[in-house]
Amino acid sequence: MRLPTPYQSEALALLLLRVGCAWFILVWAVNKIFAPVQYQKLARYFDSIDLGLWQVYAIAGVQIVICLLVFAGWARIVSYAALAAMHGFTIFRQWPQYLAPFEINDDGFPVNRNVTVALCAFLAMVALWLLRHRDHWSLDAVLAARKTKT
Repeated sequence: MRLPTPYQSEALALLLLRVGCAWFILVWAVNKIFAPVQYQKLARYFDSIDLGLWQVYAIAGVQIVICLLVFAGWARIVSYAALAAMHGFTIFRQWPQYLAPFEINDDGFPVNRNVTVALCAFLAMVALWLLRHRDHWSLDAVLAARKTKT
């Protein structure tokens, strides 16, 4: 059995990171389509703004497109940055919760543990953007390799 080359290891690692980061956001984006009222309430609670249903659907649509671009590894500079920025906005909105990661409510439930997961996902998205030039199995890289062969 042959061990993967460093090139193959990098490509696989970044493929997994890319798919995982895109999936993380895609689940939330698709849920905006299935439960738009929930996201209207979240926008009202966190941002003090009222969104119409069409606005929630539009936001979800943009997020889904960005996720699909990231899945494919196309327009890496912009799509990976957009994914990180989109999630970074969520992190910024919830910043006070990061200052109390071990808070327990009256029922004994750790109320801020989900924000810890969100922070890890955001950092993974930043890492993906920083390593985008090593994402050898992205659509951008495959198209560039074909172009240099011709």
